[in-house]
Amino acid sequence: MITHEHIKSTFASLVAIDSPSLSEREMADYIKTLFAGIGIVLQEDESGTATGSTAGNLYAYVEGNPTLAPILLAAHMDTVAPACGKQAIFHEDGQVTSDGTTVLGADDLAGVTAIYEALREIREQGCSHRPVELLFTTGEELYCKGANAFDFSRIRSRNAYVLDLSGEIGSAAYAAPTLLSFEARIQGRASHAGFRPEDGINAILAASKAIAQLPQGHIDAETTGNIGMIHGGAGTNIVSESCTIKGEIRSLKHERALALLKQYKSTFEKETSALGASLVWSDTVNIIAYETPLEGSAVAAYRQAVEQEGLTVSLYKTFGGSDQNVFAQHGIEGLVIATSMNRVHTCQEYCSIPEIAQVSRILLGLLNGSDSSK
Repeated sequence: MITHEHIKSTFASLVAIDSPSLSEREMADYIKTLFAGIGIVLQEDESGTATGSTAGNLYAYVEGNPTLAPILLAAHMDTVAPACGKQAIFHEDGQVTSDGTTVLGADDLAGVTAIYEALREIREQGCSHRPVELLFTTGEELYCKGANAFDFSRIRSRNAYVLDLSGEIGSAAYAAPTLLSFEARIQGRASHAGFRPEDGINAILAASKAIAQLPQGHIDAETTGNIGMIHGGAGTNIVSESCTIKGEIRSLKHERALALLKQYKSTFEKETSALGASLVWSDTVNIIAYETPLEGSAVAAYRQAVEQEGLTVSLYKTFGGSDQNVFAQHGIEGLVIATSMNRVHTCQEYCSIPEIAQVSRILLGLLNGSDSSK
């Protein structure tokens, strides 16, 4: 039986483990031991070599009713900083917080807990269920490093549920954006700002002229752009020799993101050239946009499981990325489902034990439900 006391124990044990991104060794070992206790062997891959993590991704295929299609349940093992010395503080109303000096780590340990509790219930009750694949990734907070390094030839599921979303239980994200990051390094020429300013080429001026022309914030309903960092200059009496600008672009349409990136780059090229400066440009496609069809089997099964729990389904597009961005590139339809994580990436993060129990029961509904993929 899924109980609040058991959830509290599992969640507190996970939170107490330090697991900043790419330092997931202790967390991976604990999760392997936890699931081994209910007869599920998680295999660790060799992705740490590629990601730089102290651990690899953890994967298991749990046999079930062979007439039903398998589903993939996923969560990530890393937490954002400050992530060391965490402890779960339980409150009478069921809410859980940290002590205020660290994040809580509900992002994504609430997800790990919910998955474990659902599988523990299935094992203890011995009930029939669809086959399920489990994937716990490293470095998700660093643009899905672990998922990007995973061997997807191992995955048999065509539907996935990623437990990694804030919001009301029953809600889920069915689309997420492409996220591009870029860096513009402008090289000018230094000169004394008082005696010989005409001999200099001001890199900050070139950057300013470019930035002033670039759209930022909400560019349209599906696209955002942002200049997030700028650094340059050596002194107020020196014509700035160099300037570095960093930013990002997000769009629910991949081609739109690429087009805006091209506009950003060409604007910097034009303005640096006009002043006689030079530009070194670099950009990275961190994740690629996806949109899961609302009429598909992943949505149908989730809708049924949520309604069985007596909750309302809410489906929306998000501007945040997750491992589902990577799964979608391998032909896996999926949803990122609300998992009782609130005010994430802050020291005011909190979750709810009753809500984690609800999520676990929704997972049971997914695992015990009819095969909506047929």
